[in-house]
Amino acid sequence: MSKKVNFVIDGKECQSEEGLYLVEAAKENGVYIPTLCNYEGLKPKGSCRICSVKIDGRLTTACTSPVQDGMKIENNTDELNEVRKEIIELLFVSGNHFCPACEKSGNCELQALAYRFKMMAPRFPFAFPRKEVDASYPMIIKEQNRCILCKRCIRGIKDEDGKRYFAYRNRGQDSLVVPDRKMMAEMSPEKAQEAMDICPVGSILVREIGWIEPIGTRKYDKAPIGSDIENNQ
Repeated sequence: MSKKVNFVIDGKECQSEEGLYLVEAAKENGVYIPTLCNYEGLKPKGSCRICSVKIDGRLTTACTSPVQDGMKIENNTDELNEVRKEIIELLFVSGNHFCPACEKSGNCELQALAYRFKMMAPRFPFAFPRKEVDASYPMIIKEQNRCILCKRCIRGIKDEDGKRYFAYRNRGQDSLVVPDRKMMAEMSPEKAQEAMDICPVGSILVREIGWIEPIGTRKYDKAPIGSDIENNQ
């Protein structure tokens, strides 16, 4: 039988299974911790840092921190929310994001977080990097301008033998997530849809199905990101 532990988030008494990662433990208790790189069912990497919290006064990522008895966590504070807003702004200026023309507008987690944290004009200069749109694959389009290097597709999209459809190329500011061309040639429609769904932005698109959801019916048209967790307390 799993052991239950007690912990506190922003003054709220919570209980969960010992060892569960804090993002999930908080969710069980109706507390939303924002994240972009984390995805249910995948081993966490803590690469986006948006889920940064303070545990007993120490800054760490909630997606990689197992919950323990007696933890005291700061999550929804002005300091942490400002850090998150800065990260979101940096993601916008380091890529080429033009939401009105994006097929995933209204279903994009980055866009939804920008609304949640009331991002207007980023305080940082736009980099306007030269990146390609690769439409040479049978099932998907890879839009590098929108990629935020979250690794969700790398970690989650594999064939039955565990081989990855996506991988990193280059390093630093030149890093790209690129598809394996041979595997792309054999990609099924179901796997293509899975890849599009796992991407938090509009960087992986299934060919010929863009803009199929009218404004007003898209995921974040209905309710802000995180509200489903917060409203189920």
